[in-house]
Amino acid sequence: MNEPLEAKDWQGCDVDCALCAHQALRAAGRCEPAHACVQDRYARRIDRFFAWNRGLANDYLEHPYFEARAVGAKYADVFHLPPLVRDPDETVRMTVALRLPERHLLALRNDPHREVRIRVASRLHGDDLAPMRHDTDYYVRQIVARRLPPSMLVTMLDDPDAQVRIAVAQRIATEWLPRLAADADGDVRVAAAARMDEWQLANLTHDADWRVRYEAAVRLGTAHIAGLVEDPDPEVRRVARRRMALGGTSVF
Repeated sequence: MNEPLEAKDWQGCDVDCALCAHQALRAAGRCEPAHACVQDRYARRIDRFFAWNRGLANDYLEHPYFEARAVGAKYADVFHLPPLVRDPDETVRMTVALRLPERHLLALRNDPHREVRIRVASRLHGDDLAPMRHDTDYYVRQIVARRLPPSMLVTMLDDPDAQVRIAVAQRIATEWLPRLAADADGDVRVAAAARMDEWQLANLTHDADWRVRYEAAVRLGTAHIAGLVEDPDPEVRRVARRRMALGGTSVF
């Protein structure tokens, strides 16, 4: 995306270098109108300014323009960031959520903006992450399911969103997989079947989803797949018949 040629500040006025507190930087080649400028309303230009003058970022964490605070938070000393967890703009909070030590992220677990909580869930661990199992947003819970210790996933078995339950099925202890193999959603059952032991998978040869039956046809012994040679799905029949003809040997 091309940047506009005009140089306007955050209030829509023309940028005036003569009024800038950092005008001396221009002569030193450390700022450039319409390219690297802290007065500009364009975030990329503010970013370039702080990239060239990182030491000035701390001074802009209380600036009235949210982009100046958000970009400044990217370059400022981390010790100056904790107050920004209460910043009124989610863009600023999203930035600090990526930089603050984990202990400061606890205050953002219930942030009103999902993008902030997504970043928090991507960084917290264990007991600090556990309360986010009940987040109102499915994608936050999906991240939680991907990162919690497997022993803590039992409480997410009945999550209302299928994508979250799939993430649970991919990581939970195998003893819980039969519970997920009875899920109403076929994708969840497929995820569970992919990790099940053979003795667990033997109970799924009549599953309504052909993908589950296919998993059974690929992995189970001949004693369990004989009924699949007449399966209504052609791929399941093909694999089952091939394996029966080979005495149960894998066809892959």
